Amino acid sequence: MFGNLAEMAGLMKKAKDLQGNLKNIKAELAEAEFTGEAGSGRVKVIISGDMRIKKLTVNPDCTRDVTTLENLIATAINNALDSAKLKTQEKMTEITGGLNIPGLF
Repeated sequence: MFGNLAEMAGLMKKAKDLQGNLKNIKAELAEAEFTGEAGSGRVKVIISGDMRIKKLTVNPDCTRDVTTLENLIATAINNALDSAKLKTQEKMTEITGGLNIPGLF
């Protein structure tokens, strides 16, 4: 009977540790910056780990063709978002040991 209580206490401690680790990772990722580029660097975007655009740089030679410019901006943003998502997945794998917990992040 008491063995089950000890197991339960151990699980509660692990859950609390996981919660603390998640909080730390969220803070760390929010401060991280991820860069995406398109058009051989003619368009660059920097986003934060909490998925906010911090800076967008467009080379003036891209401004003549609006459609191309729109595509380059979208591509650069998506590249930066992909980098941020990949880093988030890596961090989550570190603390969960690869266990997929839906809704955790």
